[in-house]
Parts: sequence; C-alpha cells; structure tokens
Amino acid sequence: MFTLSAFADEISPDPREQIAVLKSCYIKHIEFRSIYKTNVLALSDEQIREFKKLLDGEGFKLSAIGSPIGKIAIDAPFEPHLDKFKRAIDLCGVFATPNIRIFSYYPPGNDPNFDPKNWPTHRDEVIRRMRAKAEIAAKSGVVLFHENEHRIYGDSPDRVADILVSVNNPSLRAAYDAANYVYGSFDPVEGWEKTKQFTAHFHIKDWKKGGHAAGHDYGVIAGTGDGNIAHSIRGAVAMGYKGFAVMEPHLRGGGPTGGITGSDLFPYAVASFRAILRDCGASEKQD
Repeated sequence: MFTLSAFADEISPDPREQIAVLKSCYIKHIEFRSIYKTNVLALSDEQIREFKKLLDGEGFKLSAIGSPIGKIAIDAPFEPHLDKFKRAIDLCGVFATPNIRIFSYYPPGNDPNFDPKNWPTHRDEVIRRMRAKAEIAAKSGVVLFHENEHRIYGDSPDRVADILVSVNNPSLRAAYDAANYVYGSFDPVEGWEKTKQFTAHFHIKDWKKGGHAAGHDYGVIAGTGDGNIAHSIRGAVAMGYKGFAVMEPHLRGGGPTGGITGSDLFPYAVASFRAILRDCGASEKQD
C-alpha cells in the first residue's frame, strides 16, 4: 500500500503552484525540502506558520521533513549541525509528521577527489553521529529516513547496510532511491536486496548508467532508466509495504540541494510511476 508524496519544490519555488499541480495529480502529501528557494531549516518561524496555514487550508500533510541533515563533511563540527537537527525535530511537531529525511556525511573536507576506499578510517565517526541522532529521534517519537545519496558514506549498498545494522535502532530506517544507486555506479537491485529489511520509505526517480560522462545529465521518467524500479516495488509488495513513495523526478536537473522538473513535466512523471505500481500489483492509498 503506497501513499504518493512529492518533493514539491521540483515543481516550482512557489508553494501555491506546488499545491495546484499536486492537486491535479491527486497527491495530498509533500516531502518538505524548500519553498521560495529557501531550505526548510532556514525558513523563519513566520514563513513556517504561513506554509502550515496553506497546507491546512488545502488539506495537505507532510510525508517527512526533507532536511539536509548529514550533508556536511564528516570532520566538520558536529554540535552546530546537531542544533539544526533539533530544529528539524521541532518542525515535526509543527507539521504533525513523525519523519525526517537525513544523510550520512561527505568525506573529510568535502574532498571531491576522496577515494571511497578510505571510508573505513572515518566509519566509526559516521556511526557515532548517526547513532546519536537516532537516539534523539527515538526519544522524540521521530523516525529518520537515510537516503543513499551520491558521495556520502551511505552511498553504496554495503555501507547503507552497515549504518543500519550498526546503529540498530528502529528510529533509523532506509529511504530507498534506485536512481541514486545508478548515479553512483552501484547496482540498484543489489541496493534493494541488501537494504530492503530496513526500507520504510521510497524516493522515486530514475537514471541512466554512465551519468554525465555518458551525456545523462538529468533524471528520466520512472521505468525508462537503469534503476529497475519495478524490482523494488514488487519486492515491497511481497513484503506488505505500507508507506510513502515520494516523487523526485529531476527531469530538468538535480544536485546536492534539490532538483527541477517543472509544472508541465511533473504530472507525466507521476502517471508513469502509477503505471509501475499497477503493473507490480501495488495499491495506492488515497486520502
């Protein structure tokens, strides 16, 4: 049973346009990453109140706070980042969502030439930080969804599994993103099989192998890339999955802070994923 949601800032920076397009797609949930080109954790209290008022008036809810927590270098100071994390926890209460999307840290100094073979040197600090956040989340009644983002510690199937097994806390689960595995030159099927027992959230985008070097600069319609999205959806159906599938198509671009699809292409992306759900025998929960 899947409930569709969306990174609505892929549609437009304007929250009213976001909601109008999502209503036309019969989607009533948002993964709240940004409005007005400002990240959720950087918005003022007044902006947060206004957005909450808009959501309530339109009958929308959040699938999660789409935070950037964990998108800093592993050797950057932890305490200031932990303060931002606590802001995300507070926003869960404001928006009545128990979920936060997070990441597992860039290499030291955010070095673009970092060799992943050197991750074992920094593994213990990654696990320490992830465990600390999971413990805070558990005390707050919040669940953290770790996204397998490119270049972070948890970008490979083995390292994602390592985080979740080592932290061993039900307040830390996996957000499975097939396209991110493809983009990072990992096998998305292996990614699913090694992390499915921990997966409690889906991000829906697709990608072609080879990435930018092969001329693939943008995401593609779900089912037309190399993410083998149907494999994970069938697996989720077999496991009795009940949770969100969050549209994040990146059809006109994407990067560390978000993506762009546009109000014209977003409905096509949604329709294509709904076709995959039907083909895989999945049902969609309509609020």
